[in-house]
This record gives sequence, C-alpha cells and structure tokens, in this order.
Amino acid sequence: MTALFARLFDDAALFPPGNAPMAEAVPAWLRREGDLVGPFVLPWARLPEVGVHLDAAGPPLDLALIAAPADLPAAAGRIADHPGLRLVAVEAPVAVGADQVRSVVRTTAALPPDVTVAVEVPRTGGRDEVLDALAGSGCRAKLRTGGLRPDLFPSPAELAGTIRACVARGIAFKCTAGLHNAIRHDEHHGFLNVLLAASDPGSAETQLLRTDATAMAAEVRGWSPSDITRVRSVFTSFGTCDVAEPVHDLVRLGLLPERISA
Repeated sequence: MTALFARLFDDAALFPPGNAPMAEAVPAWLRREGDLVGPFVLPWARLPEVGVHLDAAGPPLDLALIAAPADLPAAAGRIADHPGLRLVAVEAPVAVGADQVRSVVRTTAALPPDVTVAVEVPRTGGRDEVLDALAGSGCRAKLRTGGLRPDLFPSPAELAGTIRACVARGIAFKCTAGLHNAIRHDEHHGFLNVLLAASDPGSAETQLLRTDATAMAAEVRGWSPSDITRVRSVFTSFGTCDVAEPVHDLVRLGLLPERISA
C-alpha cells in the first residue's frame, strides 16, 4: 500500500493556513525519512531565504519551484549553481489561455528531462483551451481544490469535470490547497476521493461525494500494483501545509502502518 502514497504529499509548509517559518520548514523537510513526502514547494521570490537553513553535510533540498516563465531561467540557474538545492519540479501560475501555456512549454524545454512541469488550470471558461494546449506537451495540469475562501473550493461537479477533461486528453494532474484529509468533509475534498475519481473518471463526481471511509479504504486496499501505477500516473501529488495530517489519516484507515511517520 505504501507505493500508492509514495511522494504523494508535496511539502507546502510555507503556505496558508500553516505559514511555517522558513527556519522551521526547511530543516523539517531535510529531516524526513521514507518516500511519502515529495519536494519542498517554494515561490521563486523566497529562494534567497533558503540557503542559510540548508545542511552542508546532508542531502540537497528537492524543490518544486513556483515561478512565472519570465523568472524561470534566472531561478533555475541559481538553483543549479547551489550544491544544496535540486530542482525537481516547476509549477507555473494559473494560465488564462493557450499563449501562456505555450510560453511555459518553450521556457521549460531547456530544463533537464526529469524536472516535471505543471501549469495551473483556470476555473473559468478558458479551462478547455488551456488543457488543449497542455495536451501532448508533457506538462501536467495543476488543479486548485481549495483555499482560504469558500469560493476557492470547486464543487464536486466542477472538479469531476476537470478530472475527466484531463484524463480525456492524457494529461496527468496534481492538486493544490484544500486536501488536508483523506475523506471528504464539509466543502473539503478528500485526497482518497480524488484517487478514486482518478481511477474511475466516469464516476468522478460520485467518488468525490463519498464519505464511506471504511468502504473507500477497502476498495483502495484491493488495488493491484498495476492499478496503483495507473492511478498515480493520473493523479501525481498534492501540496499540503502539514504532511503529518494526511499520513495520520491513512494510518487511522489502516492504509499505512502505525509505525510510519511523515
């Protein structure tokens, strides 16, 4: 089961509602063991703050850098020149049209092939234009699943439609904000719900609305290794400001061993 959740949780400790200080967030990532936690999500503007908190004798800090195309060359160069940093992912701000997507694709073409690229998809009528431009580019979609205001949470119908639109075009997606727990509650989507929706896009809205935690956990527990590979090739990761919270949820559901930690 651990393979299903490997690097599913991108460390977005700097972001609300956690808002962790850099002096706490960077060392916490560097102390982590195991493979549940993905890269450290960092806005380009805060890159100068990181260096003082790195461990010269330890592993490099894997970065998922949030940067606009115009800022990316300078940022990537600065990271490449620093032995304590490793760029593993780039996340572009929300694109409102195909031209912005093409700009991201052009700018990121010079990056190493193992650096993943995601473009945030608008929650407007321009969604399909952006997804059409992403199709075949090798870039992922970044779907907003919540935030600090109620209007930032897409409805189950809206999120299901976007998941189906991604799958129909062969686009993998990651999510950002709002997925604090495994199972849906209030307006918050559950990340286990999203995994189930990615597994069966045709019933995505039904999967996103489910709250039957025991049955959901049993269904996921029954997935084969090929099922897990297929689902994770669709839903790659999500950012969470507290990586311990989703891991504890999975332990309570019996999907991860009690001895495990984030």
